[in-house]
Amino acid sequence: MNATQTGLISGLILGTAAAVGGFIGFLIALLIGVVGLVVGRILDGELDVSDLIGRAKDRQ
Repeated sequence: MNATQTGLISGLILGTAAAVGGFIGFLIALLIGVVGLVVGRILDGELDVSDLIGRAKDRQ
């Protein structure tokens, strides 16, 4: 299991534990899962944050 998968799973578990119940809980778990996925991809080197930041600066 790589860092991307670990980040996604841990984010989903933490999100589920933090948000108990209903549709709002589902949305919170989904949001935290996406954050975990992004952090895992950054740690795996599959997502380069400097590219994203550089593109935003180029637009201004």
